[in-house]
Amino acid sequence: MNKMEELQRLLAKIPKGKVTTYKILATKLGLHPRHVGKLLSQNPYPIKYPCYKVINSDGRLGGYSSGLKRKIQLLKKDKITIRNNSIDLTKFYFKF
Repeated sequence: MNKMEELQRLLAKIPKGKVTTYKILATKLGLHPRHVGKLLSQNPYPIKYPCYKVINSDGRLGGYSSGLKRKIQLLKKDKITIRNNSIDLTKFYFKF
């Protein structure tokens, strides 16, 4: 299994209403968080494998291949509250 397939498998496990971080995914995959970000930007199925649910370790939103506005829309659709472009990790965090 290549790293993209491993990443997609992990993304599919994130429940609705939860987010995870680049750092957690990097740890699980044995990669640097920036490499995870690069892989996420190449995700051919961003809804099936919800890369919009990946945020910075401090709760900030980070990037998204379809733009930050679209990421916010998708997170809100999942009932995730966003304040000041950040997410409360004590409430919405998912750790594998």
